[in-house]
Amino acid sequence: MTTPTIVVIEDEKQTRHFLRLSLEAESYHVFDADSGNAGLKAAATRKPDIVILDLGLPDMDGVDAVKQLREWSNVPVIILSARSGETEKIAALDAGADDYLTKPFGAGELLARIRVALRRTISSEQTESGIVSVADLAIDLVHRKITVAGEEVHLTPIEYRLLSVLAKYTGKVLTHRFLLKEVWGPNQVDNAHYLRIYMSQLRHKLEKEPIRPRYILTEAGVGYRLAVE
Repeated sequence: MTTPTIVVIEDEKQTRHFLRLSLEAESYHVFDADSGNAGLKAAATRKPDIVILDLGLPDMDGVDAVKQLREWSNVPVIILSARSGETEKIAALDAGADDYLTKPFGAGELLARIRVALRRTISSEQTESGIVSVADLAIDLVHRKITVAGEEVHLTPIEYRLLSVLAKYTGKVLTHRFLLKEVWGPNQVDNAHYLRIYMSQLRHKLEKEPIRPRYILTEAGVGYRLAVE
């Protein structure tokens, strides 16, 4: 296996230094940039496995940088930002980011998010084959068959559609608005109660302990993600 490459786009010198030391200690190849334009150029030339991006860049807003990156790349993007409001998180995730960490953060938490993002890349290959597996949960997207510990689980059409969207983006945080649009259509993006009701039903069918979910994880105030293991 080749060593993963990470491009860090961060204008604060001290934070860049901390990130480089933390990531190189884990044997990642690291390239950094102190502006959005320089970071996008590095992402284009270095072909990284992950991009770590600060929202408060000197030459552009980080959300705009994500949008530009998404025009030509599906590389996982982890946002780092001092902006802790749900609105800012949702805007970045809706623009195409995969995950979001609020400053200050610990190296351990960042490294865990990186591992999830790298596993998501592997999981995308599962999706292309039609099978997505998370521990005892198996989602057969070709035959529309769901099993938990080998036992088939029967879902309603909407429950299946919701789970299949989560499976398509395994490991990626999907906002409430995105899920509502994908499952119910663009006219229902403000009806969050639909999502809460069906997510509860889905968890009761899939999870051994619905109040402590193992497969479908909640990002408080933002959305949901299908775990990767």
